[in-house]
Amino acid sequence: MASKAKIAVLGASGYTGAELVRLLLRHPRADLVALTADRKAGQQMRAVFPQFSPFALPPLVSIESIDWAAAGIDVAFCALPHGTTQTVIRDLLAKAPQIKVIDLSADFRLHDLAAYERWYGHPHQAPELQKEAAYGLVEIHRREIRKARLVANPGCYTTGAQLPLTPLLKAKAIETEGIVIDAKSGMTGAGRAAKEAMLFSEVSEGFHAYGVGHHRHMAELDQEFSLAAGKDVVVTFTPHLVPMNRGILSTIYVKGGRERTAQDLHAILAEFYAKADFVHVLAFGETPQTRHVRGSNMTFIGVAKDRVPGRAIIVSALDNLVKGASGQAIQNMNLVLGYPETTGLDQVALFP
Repeated sequence: MASKAKIAVLGASGYTGAELVRLLLRHPRADLVALTADRKAGQQMRAVFPQFSPFALPPLVSIESIDWAAAGIDVAFCALPHGTTQTVIRDLLAKAPQIKVIDLSADFRLHDLAAYERWYGHPHQAPELQKEAAYGLVEIHRREIRKARLVANPGCYTTGAQLPLTPLLKAKAIETEGIVIDAKSGMTGAGRAAKEAMLFSEVSEGFHAYGVGHHRHMAELDQEFSLAAGKDVVVTFTPHLVPMNRGILSTIYVKGGRERTAQDLHAILAEFYAKADFVHVLAFGETPQTRHVRGSNMTFIGVAKDRVPGRAIIVSALDNLVKGASGQAIQNMNLVLGYPETTGLDQVALFP
C-alpha cells in the first residue's frame, strides 16, 4: 500500500461522517478521496459544514457515481442509516473485494440473523457478509479485527457499557443477573435529520427516557455480554436523551460475585486497561464526567462502593461521536491497515 491510504466516507453529510472527516484531515496516513451524500450530493463539504472551509476536500457525490473498481480506494467508512448499509456494502465489495470496510451502522453487528430480523423488522440483505464481519470493539476483539475485511463498529451506548462490564464478566467477578445500565446521551446521537421531536424547544430544559424496555442496542448487549460470560446474560438497559451536543454517561449497577468487593472490581478493570491507549480507569471512588472526554477518543471509567453490601456502582463516560462512533472507526481502520492504533487519534479532550 502507498504511504497514504485512499479513504472514502459514505454519508459524509451526517454528524458521524463529518466527525470522520475532521479526524481524518489530521491523520498522517489518510488521503480523503471520496465523500458521498444523498440530499447534499453536488455540494461542497464547506457548504454543509462551514468548519471545513479552509480545506481542499472532494465534492459530495452520490454513492452510485463512484467507480469502485477503478477508484483505488483502500478503506470505505459507511456512516449510513441502519437498514440501508447492507446492500451498499454488498454491492461495493462485489465490485472491489479488496476494499476494507468499516460500517458505523448496526447492520453487521449481530451474528444471529434471526435476532437481526426480530429486532430490526426485516431479513438481513447480505447474510454471506454478516458471517465474516468482525465486531469492532478494539479493546476486546483486537485479534479478529486485524484480519477483517469488514468491521462492524459498535454502537455508542454499547461501547460505554461493554468497556467496563466485559472484563468483569470474563473474570466472573460480577453476578450476571440484576445488572442495570442507566445511560444518557447527547443530541447528536439521534442523527442530523430534521425531526420535530429534536427541535430546540422540544428538548431544551428537559430530560427523558426513550426506547424503554425495547431499545435495539439491547440485542448487541445480549450478544456481547453472553459471549464474555460464556452463558446467556440479559441486562436492564434504559437510554435517556439529555439536551447537550456530545457525550454518553452510563451509570451501571452490579453485584460482586464470589464475595468480590467494589475495590476488587476496580482492581480488575485497572489491570485489564493498564496498557490501553483509549480507556482510563480513575482512582477508586472517583467518577467521570462527559466534559472530561469531549472531542477525544477516550473512555473514562470510575468505580465506587454502593451502600448496599456487595454492590458496586460503575460510571463510564465517552464522546458518542468519537469513541462512540467515528474515532473508534478510525481505531479499527488503523488495526486493519497495520498502522499504530493511536494514529490520528491522540487529541486531548476539549475543556471547557
